Amino acid sequence: MNDKTNYPVSNNRPLTITIFLTTILIASSLSATSLKLKPSINKILKKIDKQQTIEKDVTAKVTILQQDIEQGIKQMESIYFAKGSTDQFLIVMTAPESEKGNGYLKADDHFWMYRRNTRTFQHISRDESIAGSDANTSDFETPKYELQYKGKKDSDNEDIIQTVNLGKIPAYKIDVSSDLPNVAYPNLTIWVRQDNLLPLKIQNKSYSNSLISTQYFLKYSKINDKFIAIKQMVIDNFEKGNKTVWEITDITFSPIDNHIFTKAYLENLSN
Repeated sequence: MNDKTNYPVSNNRPLTITIFLTTILIASSLSATSLKLKPSINKILKKIDKQQTIEKDVTAKVTILQQDIEQGIKQMESIYFAKGSTDQFLIVMTAPESEKGNGYLKADDHFWMYRRNTRTFQHISRDESIAGSDANTSDFETPKYELQYKGKKDSDNEDIIQTVNLGKIPAYKIDVSSDLPNVAYPNLTIWVRQDNLLPLKIQNKSYSNSLISTQYFLKYSKINDKFIAIKQMVIDNFEKGNKTVWEITDITFSPIDNHIFTKAYLENLSN
């Protein structure tokens, strides 16, 4: 007589399948959440503009340190005035003596360069160099990225936004372009912090996408809910070894009279 004992057989397939499907659903949910949390390029540009648009009048000292492989190191000082309500600005050079009295004025959407020695004004564009440095006039006006630039898209017409690290800082990397004739640079590659969307680095490029210069935002100062990039560095990618660092200090927000932002005022400074 055969004594067979029937032991219960454990079948874990339904449980295994359930766990597997649950894992897929959780992963899909997390992936979808990540996609939802990643901002659009337009939102990034809009946030940059909003955070760095100072509605108040601003007066500050700007120190520009230029390193030129042929001419050596040159330090320049200037006073910066900005009208928050009208987006006008004035830069008056105060040192060295060779630059003293020269100025750069933005008024009524026009840019002007004034030369003290000849007492003449020259109409200039946004990419005009400040005293021969790698800083230009567009670096000192209120940013308008949302109005001036559009983001690069893939074949499905979706924004191309790369998630990267710039050093140890989590960042978004985007490419934008402009077909407007008066922008300083028609193509940009921008790195912004993931946590607050402030720019960390910008590559300035030509119409053919050639790299002209690389701009680093080294330090910000927070005023209420706004930010001012108080220290920046631009590396010249054409002339290797050339770079410019400028720092903004002694910032005040007292009202500035409108007559400051005129040719007459800038010219009278030379008298």
